[in-house]
Amino acid sequence: MYIKGVNLGNWLVLEKWMSPALFDKTTAEDEYYLPRQLSADVYEARIKVHRSEYISERDFACIKHMGMNAVRIPVPYFIFGDRPPFIGCVEELDKAFSWAGKYGLKILIDLHTAPLSQNGFDNGGISGVCKWSQTPDEVEFVLNVLEKLAERYGKHECLLGIEPINEPVTEPMWKSMDVQKRYPPVDAELAAGSKPNTIEFLHQFYTDAYQRIRRYMNDDKYVVFHDGFQMKAWKEFLVQSKFKNVMLDTHLYLMLAELDGCVQSVEGYCNYIRGHFARDFAQVQEYVPVICGEWCMFNSYATGVDTHGGQSMLNGLDFSKNTEKFTPDEKKEIYQAIVSEQLKAWKEGSGYFYWNYKLLLDTVNNPEWIGWDSWDLGKSVDLGWFPAD
Repeated sequence: MYIKGVNLGNWLVLEKWMSPALFDKTTAEDEYYLPRQLSADVYEARIKVHRSEYISERDFACIKHMGMNAVRIPVPYFIFGDRPPFIGCVEELDKAFSWAGKYGLKILIDLHTAPLSQNGFDNGGISGVCKWSQTPDEVEFVLNVLEKLAERYGKHECLLGIEPINEPVTEPMWKSMDVQKRYPPVDAELAAGSKPNTIEFLHQFYTDAYQRIRRYMNDDKYVVFHDGFQMKAWKEFLVQSKFKNVMLDTHLYLMLAELDGCVQSVEGYCNYIRGHFARDFAQVQEYVPVICGEWCMFNSYATGVDTHGGQSMLNGLDFSKNTEKFTPDEKKEIYQAIVSEQLKAWKEGSGYFYWNYKLLLDTVNNPEWIGWDSWDLGKSVDLGWFPAD
């Protein structure tokens, strides 16, 4: 099965930039501080309404109609409702499996956050903090969550696999993104001691997670390891005979290519995609199935302003004076060329999941979000930027 999928991000794991209204009347920049700045009643009401409206059965029908065959669903470490003040969401995941069954879609469960965070990103649950791997009790907590997920869904016909942890940052990306500057911590004391995960830790964690998951999961289901932003560092680990049906997940965004010095032009992006993404994909696919679990067509050139590697007003940059630099036809031509090259690159591997299915941004009345609608697959298909099968 060649995977053509999309992420259901910002449904069960919140990201402020994707749905800013959820964070109204707070200064919270991430999901950790949101319930700490709202009353329990207001927080519960917001979360329940958001989850019921953001993704529904209709969306699974739309995803199938787009030509997709899978969804990757980010879930939080508190999915089972055992980490107050957060509200569990396993019932929503149950519904997703029912909808997937009706519309013939597979589900990759992605554990997207960990207590004290595995990366310090806003999408890791708490900005500027990265201490999970240094806390044995929390590592064990995550392993228990994975085991419970495998026990609940491991034999479900719609399960594609389970991804033990999303984007565990390692030293190269920690430094290149300058994580604590990009995502300033609110509590300096809590953030003290934050540092990237080591490859050695991930080897052990992935081995433990594999054993705990595989115990309950059919052999035809995948255990999917994220590469920690080091796609080519895993060959020796992955080819071990103790692993059956594993897959490597890498996240390849053009904003990261820009941080690496990619020229901000259509030709520059396409050359980078061919010379880096496609080449590396082909090399890794020789020894393990590899997917691009997150990517999109977002880039600074089409946005009309240098975003410094995908930073927004939420990172302290002022794009309020931004204006459209291209006509709709010109923008369509830019995105079509870039997406075509990306889709060719993923063909060198085992598939992809676009990030994301939808966003709740107003790019018409809020000029600082011009260009950010390219993260929204539904809108990209409707505007002809992304080819619908």
